[in-house]
Amino acid sequence: QVQLVESGGGSVQAGGSLRLSCATFGYTGSDYCMAWFRQAPGKEREAVAAIDSEGRMIYADSVKARFIISQDSAKTTVFLEMNTLTPEDTATYYCAASEDAYYSGGTYLPGYLIPLAYKYWGQGTQVTVSA
Repeated sequence: QVQLVESGGGSVQAGGSLRLSCATFGYTGSDYCMAWFRQAPGKEREAVAAIDSEGRMIYADSVKARFIISQDSAKTTVFLEMNTLTPEDTATYYCAASEDAYYSGGTYLPGYLIPLAYKYWGQGTQVTVSA
């Protein structure tokens, strides 16, 4: 049974930083796409960043140059370093895993943006940024 366990959320002031972690348990596949999604009250869940088994990364335009996605050498934990946070970043952040890769022809395919494309989800961690 695959489990994803997030940690690292909290409350910070605008301009601050947080680092989220997503530990994976029970996944045995060699290929994957791991993504961070977020969902604010009254809004749809949106993809923030993704990284695949080859270490290729992609970011939403809204977080590009501020957030960094990475994974440890064992490829069992994915991190999301969030810098220069703004109140618009306030949301519940979810870690998600897909057994499919969404990279082809030198670019990420749009499929990585779709929540339904991910089979496994963490419980979510709250990030609150105050002005």
